[in-house]
Amino acid sequence: MEGYMAILKLRNHIPIAAPARREPADGYENPLRVSLGFEPAWFTRRCGVDFSERWHRDPEYRFSTIKSMKAELLRFFPTAGLWNPDTEKNLATISGVYGAYPVAHAFGIPLIYTPDRWPVLKPDHRLSVPDIEKLNPERVLNSSVLEEIQNQMDIIERRWGIIHGYLNWQGVLNNAFIIRGEEVFLDMFDKPDLVRHFFSVITEVMIGFAKLVQKRQRSSGFTVDQFSVGNCVMNMISPDQYAEFVRPFDRKIAESFERFGVHTCNWDVTPYIDVLADLPKLGYLDMGIESDMRKVREAFPDTYRAVLYSPVRLQDERIDKIRDDMVKIYRELGPCDLVMADIQHTTPDERVRELLNICAEIPVPTA
Repeated sequence: MEGYMAILKLRNHIPIAAPARREPADGYENPLRVSLGFEPAWFTRRCGVDFSERWHRDPEYRFSTIKSMKAELLRFFPTAGLWNPDTEKNLATISGVYGAYPVAHAFGIPLIYTPDRWPVLKPDHRLSVPDIEKLNPERVLNSSVLEEIQNQMDIIERRWGIIHGYLNWQGVLNNAFIIRGEEVFLDMFDKPDLVRHFFSVITEVMIGFAKLVQKRQRSSGFTVDQFSVGNCVMNMISPDQYAEFVRPFDRKIAESFERFGVHTCNWDVTPYIDVLADLPKLGYLDMGIESDMRKVREAFPDTYRAVLYSPVRLQDERIDKIRDDMVKIYRELGPCDLVMADIQHTTPDERVRELLNICAEIPVPTA
């Protein structure tokens, strides 16, 4: 891949009570590093946190709730090593604001807030073909949503100095699906020029939005220059469709930031290995356990790799089966992250501690 920039790695990061993101890797990660995250209901039931609109719009309220949630995590999972007990500087954050939908919200899709989960999209507010034809990135980037984020950053900087955190940008196809609905997959066959226009506008908005936010964060002292696209619905199109419609925009995003990663969610990434391998400086790639992990490791030797593990399987499976899964993941993909996100409020704490202990013992002796 002559001409590509150097690969700077990202690792998985799950901010407290926020959807999973990525952060710079430091080279000192455990062989099977666990990235732990809990569903909002876990914190609502244990800490009384209300994740309604105020949590997303009021940085001071959000700070106070994250402080109490961090104390709960440190109390019950002190060996996790994910939360520094000696500092509060990362609690004044924009992580989790508008959940998974800050970009869709900027395009005008309203959100519905509830006390014990992340925001969801208001039904029946998708964009039509005429709406998409009239889109331009400048108009979206001047939306009230970006103004609201900037106002929050003003408050954080005045009160705490450093503006910490990672918004959830999603990916080009994810955002198109969120904004347009399932029609976007039919549009690839019936209206390919419209799709390219739509994806181009989304890409410009994602890059512009992220650069605006991250420039402001850097000026406050928080070093961030990265973008991790969320390609959670990539398995709904073929590798050829990804190469034709999405990859050019993923490449543009990659070349616009110092660090770049791809989140593919908990499914089989194997059919997409070749088309993803053509992306520049891929510093992070995750997948489901059904992927051909040995093949992934061979194809991406310089990429920080991760596996998403099912929270239902964590809760319901026998512990010996979970141990077998961890050994398989490490042997076939390691060193790598184990992304244990969305742990349910019904999952016993002891089961989480058992998982941490298993992964701490990796690498395990082979038979």
